[in-house]
Amino acid sequence: MLIITGYMHVDPADLAQFMTELNALASTTRKRPGSITYDAAVDDPQSGRLLISERWVDQTALSAHLQAADTIAFVSRWIGKMRGELKKYDALNERDIMDC
Repeated sequence: MLIITGYMHVDPADLAQFMTELNALASTTRKRPGSITYDAAVDDPQSGRLLISERWVDQTALSAHLQAADTIAFVSRWIGKMRGELKKYDALNERDIMDC
């Protein structure tokens, strides 16, 4: 499993429009093969910072999402208006939070 997490930043004046478009993309993305979770939450509206959390079954699923027409269109509309601090992690030992 792959985990994508970190922050996205947009101008606070653009935050509402960004979230509207991101929520539309998320709705479609969650239905894609290999998508486990795809979520974003506004962390600080005054600075336009969002917390991003995604989980994918593998790189093939993530790559298909990144190459999908709607993902490319979203990035094209927001390139230069968003900044990401996202990292990708391999999760090899998934377990419940209370498990040792």
